[in-house]
This record gives sequence, structure tokens and C-alpha cells, in this order.
Amino acid sequence: MNFGYCRVSTAEQNPDHQIDALLRSGVARENIHIDKASGAKASRPKLDLVLQLLREGDTLKVTRLDRLSRSVQHLINLGADLRERKIGLHVIEQGIDTDTAEGRAMFGMLSVLAELQRELIIANTNDGLAAARARGRVGGRRPRLTTEQAALAQELYDARVKTVQQIAGLFGVPRSTVYGHLDKYTTVPRQPKKTATKL
Repeated sequence: MNFGYCRVSTAEQNPDHQIDALLRSGVARENIHIDKASGAKASRPKLDLVLQLLREGDTLKVTRLDRLSRSVQHLINLGADLRERKIGLHVIEQGIDTDTAEGRAMFGMLSVLAELQRELIIANTNDGLAAARARGRVGGRRPRLTTEQAALAQELYDARVKTVQQIAGLFGVPRSTVYGHLDKYTTVPRQPKKTATKL
């Protein structure tokens, strides 16, 4: 028996395209199950239901792998589980059918490539952070005041010429940026304004 699974990320998205593709591929309408959840969301009750309904010899059909999987690891685990239970997987738009040797190979390659992509992103991020550290930056956003502006901000603050709010306005940055550039060790602490005492 064929079972179909659809997922849309929000309630506003329309699953009709997925439903039509599943109907054309031989899934009966009553066997199509739809979740309205993001791909990263752990709880997907309709997918859980489909996985419980599937029996040996059945086939699970989806339009694309990203409709089925939360992550590469989830996809790999799900594929292994289906194979163990002798349940087929047919990914319509990507031409994957695990009932064929070619389909099983394609599923494995896509899983490996997706994992490789994730590792490359991590490696590139780490390389970028290492290069930034080598140039004296420790990551995060680039400071919004130049060295000269930061020095002037410190002078204006220490000389009590301007308040932090006024310095921030002068440079067009938030107060938090000015506070981030002030030297915490040499900054003159501000005293509260004295109020005249009534006699």
C-alpha cells in the first residue's frame, strides 16, 4: 500500500501541489497525511502516524526529501529504519525510489552530500573566525566606532564635556556602542547631581 506525506511550514502555505503529485503517483487521498510545521520542529504528529501505519511491503511517498526530513541525521536514521522494516521510499520530484538499486544509491549519495555541505559550512565558519582572530578580531560584529572616534569619545566623556547620550548622537551610534568603547579602568565615574536642600 502507498502512503503519502506532505509538510507545509506555516498554516498559510498551501499543500495542494504536494497532494496532487502524490495522487498522480498512486496514493489514495485517504492515505495522504499533512503536517503544518517547520522542518526543524521536532514534533510532527502526522509523520509519526504514517510511520506507525506503514507495514512491510508498503511505500512512503513524498514530493521532496526536505518535506520529510528535519535534518541530515534524521533523514539517515529514517532511511535506515524504513530499510530495516522493508518499507519503500519514493521521492517523486527527485527521482528516488528505494525499491531500485539506483534509487537506494541516489538516496545514499544525497544524504552524504547533505552531510558534506553541513561540514563545509562549519569548516568555512571556523576558518573565517581563525583568520579574524589572527588579525586581532575576536568575532562578532565589527566595532562601529573607529579608533580615533573611540579615543575622542573617551576624552569627551572623561572631561565631562558631553554625556554618553550626546556622544552617541554625535557619532550616530547607540549608547551601548559608546559604553562598549569606553575604558572601564580609566573612565571617571559620574557622580549624581547634587540637589539643593531646602531650609
